[in-house]
Amino acid sequence: MFDQLTARLTEAIGRVTGRGRITEENVRDTVRTIRMALLEADVALPVAKALVERVRDRALGEEVARSLNPGQAFVKIVHDELVAVLGGDAAPLAPHGRPAVIMLVGLQGAGKTTTAAKLARHLSTQLGGAVLLVSTDVYRPAAREQLAKLASELGVGYFRSMSDAPAVIAQEAVAAAERGGQRWLILDTAGRLHVDAAMMDEARELHRLVTPAETLFVVDSMAGQDAVNSARAFNEALPLTGVILTKADGDARGGVALSVREVTGLPIKLVGTGEKVDALEAFVPARFASRILGMGDVVGLVEQVQKSINREDMERVAAKVKDGRHLSLEDYREQLRQLLNMGGIEQLLDKLPGIKPEQLAGANFDPKQFRRQIGIIDAMTPRERRQPDLIDGSRKRRIAAGAGLPIQDVSRLLKQHKQLTKTMKQLSKGGGMQRLLGAMRRGGPPPLRGRR
Repeated sequence: MFDQLTARLTEAIGRVTGRGRITEENVRDTVRTIRMALLEADVALPVAKALVERVRDRALGEEVARSLNPGQAFVKIVHDELVAVLGGDAAPLAPHGRPAVIMLVGLQGAGKTTTAAKLARHLSTQLGGAVLLVSTDVYRPAAREQLAKLASELGVGYFRSMSDAPAVIAQEAVAAAERGGQRWLILDTAGRLHVDAAMMDEARELHRLVTPAETLFVVDSMAGQDAVNSARAFNEALPLTGVILTKADGDARGGVALSVREVTGLPIKLVGTGEKVDALEAFVPARFASRILGMGDVVGLVEQVQKSINREDMERVAAKVKDGRHLSLEDYREQLRQLLNMGGIEQLLDKLPGIKPEQLAGANFDPKQFRRQIGIIDAMTPRERRQPDLIDGSRKRRIAAGAGLPIQDVSRLLKQHKQLTKTMKQLSKGGGMQRLLGAMRRGGPPPLRGRR
């Protein structure tokens, strides 16, 4: 989401980092570039103006003048001000009551129904307790069926009502959650294409009936300043407690995230980072500010990996690498599956410090390609997966036919696996991991000591 903004800010800040002294002219030119970068990212004008003024005032003050490294002091100032704009401290969910009712509101198309399912998984896995989902959207065709299907896939409860009155559905759901002993009740409300009086009246009535612990505005990060205006309108009509930002993995320019807190005073509590039901994470301003400035989010990376990987499989492969043993195609397939479970390698690299957006843009990390490779391996016999050297021309044709892909794709997969095996052998030798990490920092491939 922040790729364009990150590139522009990195370029601007690069003009002052490494300098032994920062002049008023340096600061003026840099903050002007930062201001333009924020506006291009669709940050609200008052927010951008206030942020750069605070950066300029601090940069020209004693804070930088007395610093041994003025450039790094300037970076810290920009980081601190971004954190302040994004909300300062993290604002976790603050549930009360049993069940704790979480009411989701927002415009149609913002992703409320999908977010309700993601939130159900987040609550059950991160905070614990049974979850009951309910939809009061009686207007959008199949809205309730969509949420029921998502609940079934997640293995969480869904309340189905015979009524078509949103107020009745909400009251029945609260009573059902009380009887069933559910810890959480997530209420997915109806949206509209734009803010109107009827929608607001219905939302106010539902809020009065269920007295939610959290009333969260679900906002599409790709909607630009219209999303901020909608958040302000909802906040005036309802006692909102926070915001959930959706579609942060798309081509949004980041303006909503940097504007909504400053304009509405509402904290961003959660952010959707992908299409999968586990692609919802807590919004931590300091970590997102670091990502905007290209500093990465190592804590977020560790959390994502811990949440997604199969520890036993990873330890088994790590042991093979350490011992210099052969990695089979079954091992390779398992690693591809783990990457897909983590949302793809791009999301991982995006959180590594020092990885620039342009480096990711030139890489080809297509999840569809991973799935095709998994399909090819699935089309092999167990013996072929363990001993890929057995695969000759006739076997390649059979595997390609079984996977429904060209024979060239089979050859390419075998070549990649052979190269990976060679790399793993080099890593098992002294200094191998240091060479790999060094290459990653330089943005290049792992260095190999092949025979010439």
